Amino acid sequence: MSDAQQEFRELLHAQRVWDVPLPDFDPSTAPPAPLPLFHAWFAEAVAAGQPEPHTMTLATADAEGLPDVRTLMLHDADGRGWHFATHATSVKGRQLAARPHAALGFYWPAQGRQVRVRGPVSPADRAESRADLRARSTGALAAALTGSQSEVLPSREELVRASEAAWERARAEPDTEAETWTRYTVEPVEVEFFQGDARRRHVRLRYRRDGAGWVRELLWP
Repeated sequence: MSDAQQEFRELLHAQRVWDVPLPDFDPSTAPPAPLPLFHAWFAEAVAAGQPEPHTMTLATADAEGLPDVRTLMLHDADGRGWHFATHATSVKGRQLAARPHAALGFYWPAQGRQVRVRGPVSPADRAESRADLRARSTGALAAALTGSQSEVLPSREELVRASEAAWERARAEPDTEAETWTRYTVEPVEVEFFQGDARRRHVRLRYRRDGAGWVRELLWP
């Protein structure tokens, strides 16, 4: 084993998990549907000082069924499902067009909590997608107008030029549209809430769709 590999392993194994007081979670008090619990846990993550609690992992599969994953922002969570947005022409957009199912993962280490969401994905109509982009910052609009997401970039200099032009346009034309920008909704069929425990007696509560309602199940950690 090389010295660099040994140093990495020692550093890796020295890291602590949940080196903070963890809240209790009594699953018997959980609401009958997952959305109110998600809203409550999100608010508690914010109150606990969790950095960027609105970021999440999005997992998709390509045309061959191979998994892919990335981190992006949650745009909303309501009665329809969990919402995010991207270009329909991006890699994830093309993957969702071919296989319209996804999984989401939230990790809030400030409280030792995770939330996992699985379900089919549907794109919003153009009006909702436009409204989603207009509701965001000038920087978000500039990013949406810069280049072709996930395509090969010839040089860093080309990115700088395209970005500067996109920022100028976003400032001058705040209502401009990015035609491929699309809002997506993950309609949940399973939502799992994980509460870590210092003695590894983790609480895992899964909501599973059953017709118009939900079945709640505890899982072994």
